[in-house]
Amino acid sequence: MTKSRSDLLHGTLDLLILRSLSHGSIHGWAIAKRIGQLSGEVLQVGQGSLYPALYRLEDRGWIMARWGMSGSGREAKFYTLTRAGEKRLHEEDKEWRTFSAAVDRVLGIT
Repeated sequence: MTKSRSDLLHGTLDLLILRSLSHGSIHGWAIAKRIGQLSGEVLQVGQGSLYPALYRLEDRGWIMARWGMSGSGREAKFYTLTRAGEKRLHEEDKEWRTFSAAVDRVLGIT
């Protein structure tokens, strides 16, 4: 991943995680895989970025975690979006769309 993509990911990682969890409870590694798959493998989230973000979102009350068994039979922490997280997702989504539209205007796309 190039530096610009990495910077973009860092600035939007909370939104990507919250959106990934809006489809249901999954474990951390599955969140990273989902983001990669949905982005056509353009966005790759490494453990060094993912887990600090998950802890930060949990501290803010936007997600909660519980231990469970993964599909491979390993114990894993599963993350779920809270009501506060759903509200934050809506806010982050709105902010992202406003920002994205502004960049599109500057680039002459719209």
